[in-house]
Amino acid sequence: MPPNNESPPVASPNELTPLNRQNVHDTNNFHEFINVHDNDHGGENIELHRHLSLFDLVCIGVGATVGSGIYVVTGLIAHTLAGPATFISWSIAGLAACASGLCYAEQGGRFPSAGSTYVYAKETMGERASVVAACCLTLEYVGSASAVARSWGDKVVEYVKSLEGSGAESDGVSYLLRVLDPGMGINPCAFLVSSAAVLLLLNGVKESKFVTNLFTTLNVTLLLFMAGLALLLAKADNMSPLIPPQFGVSGIIRGATSSFFGYIGFDEICCIAGEAVDPAKNMPRAIILTLVIVTSLYITASIGLVGMVPYEEISETSGFPNGFRYRSLNWAAQIAALGELVALPFVVLVTIMAQPRLQYAMARDGILPPIFAEVDEFGNLINGLKISGALMTAVATLIPFAYLDDLISSGILIAFTITDASVILVRRKSPANRPYLLKHLLMAYMAASLLSGFLLRSWLSNGETRGAVLVLTVLSCVGTVALGYLMQNQCESEKPMIQGLFLTPFVPILPLVGIFINLYLIAQLELTGLLLISGYVGLCFAMYLHSKRSKTESRRKGHTKEPLERLISLHDAKR
Repeated sequence: MPPNNESPPVASPNELTPLNRQNVHDTNNFHEFINVHDNDHGGENIELHRHLSLFDLVCIGVGATVGSGIYVVTGLIAHTLAGPATFISWSIAGLAACASGLCYAEQGGRFPSAGSTYVYAKETMGERASVVAACCLTLEYVGSASAVARSWGDKVVEYVKSLEGSGAESDGVSYLLRVLDPGMGINPCAFLVSSAAVLLLLNGVKESKFVTNLFTTLNVTLLLFMAGLALLLAKADNMSPLIPPQFGVSGIIRGATSSFFGYIGFDEICCIAGEAVDPAKNMPRAIILTLVIVTSLYITASIGLVGMVPYEEISETSGFPNGFRYRSLNWAAQIAALGELVALPFVVLVTIMAQPRLQYAMARDGILPPIFAEVDEFGNLINGLKISGALMTAVATLIPFAYLDDLISSGILIAFTITDASVILVRRKSPANRPYLLKHLLMAYMAASLLSGFLLRSWLSNGETRGAVLVLTVLSCVGTVALGYLMQNQCESEKPMIQGLFLTPFVPILPLVGIFINLYLIAQLELTGLLLISGYVGLCFAMYLHSKRSKTESRRKGHTKEPLERLISLHDAKR
């Protein structure tokens, strides 16, 4: 019997294995589980202070998600893919994002620590899968932040060039242009915005959250202004026909594929779960509220844009500014043009915020050096932020990102897929006589989903072999559904007893839908991006295996040396 002042031992998520994971399901008091989890490996609740409220988490989620998508992607989809039905594309993409978002909501409450998908993979699939997840998350955090910073720098240069052509003082503008665009692929503006984001975060998330909340509020206010004014200027004639014949339903689906990437970013909430107040309740609420707010903004803005301007006249790169100019509202066009320049630096800030938390989790597990787990007296991950911030700044300043977009997108979608799969592995179990059935079915389902995605892409784009490809596509999709059916009927449902935990509905159906959508989108990416992500993950995994082998050999040498030294000392003592 334990003493009265001690609680019975409960496995923390960092200690979970397939043999004792059931302990988490049987924990009746979820707050006890949180306390054990926080104190694992030295006490995460001591080093990373829980200070982020629900409002703070929603601001981070919305700020990381609503970037250039609403300014640029909406116009591109309306002009080239869906026409007035653009809002339907955004709605479909929003529902698809919710399939993975609800899985993040459950796992964010179940494992309320820094690391996001890395932690979920470690607890359900093992360390090797968690390394793959960490590689993909690094692409999302460092890669996306670098890309957004680079994009912002390019837009500043474009804005200055527009001043040069508008009759402004040519000498001053030309000199400024030479400073901002020195050539050789160097982007000084990207360096400035990246450095500013890192310097602000060095003061700590607790101190920088005021800026985060302020800029998110300003950004949402600006978007509501643009959407509201566009709706006031809307004409019913611009919405007819709702689905232009040249686009059809396939155009709406392709538009949904493009717009899905506008929802990426909400998962960053999970990577800072170690600093969230009452994570069991606030993490799921923050993710769901973020998706609701972002989806509402996208749908409202897209309806306003296609209602304000005929879709044939919408700019592919500058939808709202050109739309307001089309309606002779130059003042509104200037506000809309400056809005993106104001919003993107904040996206850099919020995106890079998550990377030190990921490194922190990996360092505490021994995968990264201990320097990444060091926390200063104020609870800030200074060393991890300096290292990841320096990497982000260098990449943003020196490397154009036009050809790396697919690499980043595929990495993010793989992370989504791992999270969806982790929910199934937690909530379902294999039969006693076939202990690996669930994992085998899940792997087969992923392979079938990816194959179906490639075949669907080929069927939609290749008219000559459409009949043959259609047969293969149908067979592949039927096989995918059959695997999902087997998973549903052959693998029993776990019944978690954790009080207060949000549970993803319709498991395993909803996570399987999320997996299919994610892998379908990966199959739509260019071959270059697929080769890059394969090479990148392979290189990272090879480095991990080499590091682990070196540690094992060092440990083995240490164990063999210690008994020898002890025997020598005993022999000397006897003499």
